[in-house]
Amino acid sequence: MRDEVVDRYQSCNFMAIQNEWGVSMGRNAIVAHRVYLAVFLCLAAFFAPVLSGCSAHEKPKGPPLAAEVVAITVQPRTMPVAFPFVAQIQSSHQVDIMARVSGFLEKISYPEGQPVKKGQVLFQIDRKPFLAAVDAAKSEVEIRQSQLWTASASLNRIKPLADQNAASKSDLDNAIGAEKSAEAALQQAKANLYKSNLDLGYTTITSPVSGVTGQSKIREGGYIAAGSQSATLTYVATLDPVWVEFSVSQNQEAELKREVVSGRTILPRGSRYTVDLELSDGSHYPQAGVVNFADPSFSKETGTFQVRAQIANPKGTLRPGMFVKAFLKGATRANALVVPQKSVQQTANGHVIFIANGKGLAEVRPVAVGDWVGQEWIITSGLKAGEQVIVDGFMKLAPGMPVKLVQPEQLKAVQPAAGK
Repeated sequence: MRDEVVDRYQSCNFMAIQNEWGVSMGRNAIVAHRVYLAVFLCLAAFFAPVLSGCSAHEKPKGPPLAAEVVAITVQPRTMPVAFPFVAQIQSSHQVDIMARVSGFLEKISYPEGQPVKKGQVLFQIDRKPFLAAVDAAKSEVEIRQSQLWTASASLNRIKPLADQNAASKSDLDNAIGAEKSAEAALQQAKANLYKSNLDLGYTTITSPVSGVTGQSKIREGGYIAAGSQSATLTYVATLDPVWVEFSVSQNQEAELKREVVSGRTILPRGSRYTVDLELSDGSHYPQAGVVNFADPSFSKETGTFQVRAQIANPKGTLRPGMFVKAFLKGATRANALVVPQKSVQQTANGHVIFIANGKGLAEVRPVAVGDWVGQEWIITSGLKAGEQVIVDGFMKLAPGMPVKLVQPEQLKAVQPAAGK
């Protein structure tokens, strides 16, 4: 067809030129007008088939296709509640190791920073002065024993004479007093010997509990003064079990009371709460703890009260001073509306979800979110029971777009096919 149009154009153009050459110079204006008209008609004949062909291929646009999505119908459920807190690990039994006697430190007998057993030797103070004190106390006891023997013998001699009025009553009283004084002196000497043995025993310092040790605050050869700051040598902290301590603010307590009064939150029987831990790397600690103490009064400095839980630590994973995230569990939330976490999107104006409304259209719904429960999120407002929340396929949606609800396996089958 294009060749035919070109031939027609050339033929018309040739005829127009012939007409122009065959007229006289006096009729130039009329001839020029006819030439322009002939060229215009030839061009119109050339483009008419092309333009008509283009318009013939245009098709009217139909309605947009419905996007296939997966949705769930939300229904009220009773869900466990976990209250998150920033917590710190403390030893359940930490003891400061202190010297009870003064002297020079002779030996550090434990590996610093390593676990020790109850009764294991930690420090050795120079024993020689204390051994000498024990020997002196023993000698004193022997002296007092001999004095008591002498006093008793003198009393035994005087007593028969006094019975026969051969000795004065004053002599008898003096003999009895001398014996009692010798007995008291012997008891004092024995007490001094006992104390000397105690002091000698205190030169060997052992661990009162099993646990990990701290760094020694004094080195070998240093002088230790009992009762002073230098007497604190190190500490031993029990690691199994450990305590998890966290604080609850006045606002948090007031909010919990409002939830309980409204019936939305139900407390555990006997206030038996448990605690789960999340470590700093995001991993879950396998053991669960039990709350064993809650301070009845608020701190004047912080306006919070302390809660403590005890948790097993058989592998020593938890160390005193560590910060962890504690989840206080035991309470439940009644009639909660829950959606998968992946269906909730964060925007600059807050959290939103996609709803498949009754007209089969996608609807964006702002919501207020509550606690996480596993892989689900409690919705506190913005959602009603019975509504259909889109949980898969929403990434390709726009508000008002038609949607088609399918099963998850159908959507997974369509997605690979579309990517081929």
